[in-house]
Amino acid sequence: MKRDIAEFVAKCDTCNRIKAERQRPAGLLKPLEIPTWKWKKITMDFIVGLPRTPKGNDSIWVIVDRLTKLAHFIPVNTRFEEIYVQNILRLHGAPLSIVSDRGPQFTAKFWKSLHKAMDTKLDYSTAYHPQTDGQTERVNQLLEDLLRACVLTYGPNWEASLPFAEFSYNNSYQASLGMSPFQALYGCQCRTPLMWEEAGERQFFEPAMFVEAAENVAKVRENLRIAQSRQKSYADKRRRELTFEEGEFVYLKVSPLRGTKRFHTRGKLAPRYIGPFRITKRVGDLAYELELPQHLSGVHPVFHVSQLRKCLRLPEDQISLEAMDLQDNMEYLEYPVQILDRAEKGTRRTRIPVCKVLWSNHSEREATWEKESELARDVSSPLRERVSQP
Repeated sequence: MKRDIAEFVAKCDTCNRIKAERQRPAGLLKPLEIPTWKWKKITMDFIVGLPRTPKGNDSIWVIVDRLTKLAHFIPVNTRFEEIYVQNILRLHGAPLSIVSDRGPQFTAKFWKSLHKAMDTKLDYSTAYHPQTDGQTERVNQLLEDLLRACVLTYGPNWEASLPFAEFSYNNSYQASLGMSPFQALYGCQCRTPLMWEEAGERQFFEPAMFVEAAENVAKVRENLRIAQSRQKSYADKRRRELTFEEGEFVYLKVSPLRGTKRFHTRGKLAPRYIGPFRITKRVGDLAYELELPQHLSGVHPVFHVSQLRKCLRLPEDQISLEAMDLQDNMEYLEYPVQILDRAEKGTRRTRIPVCKVLWSNHSEREATWEKESELARDVSSPLRERVSQP
């Protein structure tokens, strides 16, 4: 009996859509490929929702070199294409690839056409999986901490303290590099009032300097490889490997964030998973493309494996995705949708007409028999006309 109950619960559609996942997160860590040279592969992200400055800026554009980890923090408002040319393209040239999320700034047609003309590949992260670009997310966290400290000391004008935050980050020691980002890029320590002697002038035009620069890059790449291997071994201890095949059906996680509306489902009591949906294609090693219904056409169909749950049996009746109208007493309104059948029941003296009623948020299998007189009295006038129809 225990085995039968466990098998029934594992295949139950309601349990799969409602119950929380108690296993380790799916998907082993897959680090990005280490770049071969400085400023050839970069990452981009935005920090939004900041107080508006006197110059009208309310966001910070974070651009990080994936090899040296050197970062630029640029205050922006809306027009950031011209700022990219002035601050990045002018100083470092056109990169080979740019890793970013799927924000509206990076998916715009002008942004795509601009980098297509410069022969730069745009690598977007997996939808609803910010861990894809963990390096930039970590830099964002450090920048926010630096700005909080500056605002406490110098006031709410965060734009004035942004250059000092950028200099402090680029001149700090990075454990994965074994040096600071400034030293990894230029080959020497930055000259500051704290280091007048260690960072003297150097001749950058000697032939030996080119060899030293190549050796420095090789050292940085080896340090990054060791750091990635160490981080992967730590992360995989708390994760499990999960794979699917094309044609299988899976449930899709919809509520990783509290208080947000995603996939037309809102609220604390909304289902944790929706579906099941069929897998149409495997994208990379850890992402899958799903066949979503028409009302979810605006959602990007590729998801990380950690957002999916395997469906062992297709449900016989699938309920359409509707958000229930919860009342203050944590109850929701049920109303008749359609009369499926009519019959008469009674005793020796009286005959009572009854109707088989299909209720909202329920399937035909859950239809109930109700007295026609009580049904017509309890419903409102618009629904009474619908119910009275045969």
